[in-house]
Amino acid sequence: MGVLRSTQSLEAEVDELRAALLAGGWRRSAGHADAKRAPRGDAGGAAARAVCVTGGISFVGFAVVDRLLRHGYTVRLALETQEDMDKLREMEMFGEDGRDGGVSTVMANVMDPDGLRRAFDGCAGVFHTSAFVDPGGMSGYTKHMAALEAQAAERVIEACVRTESVRKCVFTSSLLACVWRQDYPHDRRCPTTIDESCWSDESFCRDNKLWFALGKTAAEKAAWRAARGRDLKLVTICPALVTGPGFRRRNSTASIAYLKAGARAMLADGLLATANVETVAEAHVHAYEAMGDNTAGGRYICYDHVVKRPEEFAELERQLGLPGGAAPAPAHGSDDRPARFELCKRKLSRLMSSRRRCAYDTYYSVAFEV
Repeated sequence: MGVLRSTQSLEAEVDELRAALLAGGWRRSAGHADAKRAPRGDAGGAAARAVCVTGGISFVGFAVVDRLLRHGYTVRLALETQEDMDKLREMEMFGEDGRDGGVSTVMANVMDPDGLRRAFDGCAGVFHTSAFVDPGGMSGYTKHMAALEAQAAERVIEACVRTESVRKCVFTSSLLACVWRQDYPHDRRCPTTIDESCWSDESFCRDNKLWFALGKTAAEKAAWRAARGRDLKLVTICPALVTGPGFRRRNSTASIAYLKAGARAMLADGLLATANVETVAEAHVHAYEAMGDNTAGGRYICYDHVVKRPEEFAELERQLGLPGGAAPAPAHGSDDRPARFELCKRKLSRLMSSRRRCAYDTYYSVAFEV
């Protein structure tokens, strides 16, 4: 399965999703019809506004879908399990055919290329937000899951390439795919900038059992390899730890996996950051739209806030139910000395400001909402 979430109460999750759907206005559109296959080179008409989202009812995927609807897109949710379909039906937001307004649903496993092609057929773009996480929420991630995520990424891109209507893909990666390297310059006095040109060292991740970071790195690299030289525009978004309203319940498993991927070391080096889910969703949509005129390309680091205080990190651990411990002291020794590394999101900031004034330009502090 592509997305494995914790076995929380189905009723509670359904109620929360229903409230979010209604708040987001998912019933805004009416009279949705099946998107028709459009030949490459003819992106006009309704088909140009039709997109498919994998993992569409995950925490990030859900926010991306909502943002797409607000931007006037017709969205097809590629669901992997019958449980996901049942959740949507329990919400009474969709008919028996899995359709309502501007949203429709289809069953498609990310490991099944033929099923993916059927799901993508008729859509001009794909948002791959699906990911593998441990359903128990304790181990967070395994070496086997890292390999599966890389395989799934390759198959999604191959399906995009082989689907006649698809021209663009926005791929959800992670900041963890950028920060882990063997050659830490411990003797340098000035911060080293971590930006989109940086890749995590897979050998380092493997040797240190940073499986979540390994999976994100391997998956994104697999996507880029599969897209190289093909008739497909690809952009990857690399968000920090995704927070926002309800993240403790709806994204606890992925959050725990993220923090278990060396969070204490990231805090000490100035690399532990958070990204509000709305910021992440808006970045996805802005990048997708900018790909149309070739003003977006490559990778984009996405974060709102860099966690600097050990107390803030300890509170984040507590909120997620992780066993605490003494909060780590900053590695640089004192607050008046710069951190060893510095995150840079200048590329995404330029993209967001160039497209339109964004409602999320304001500063987001770390929010540990229930």
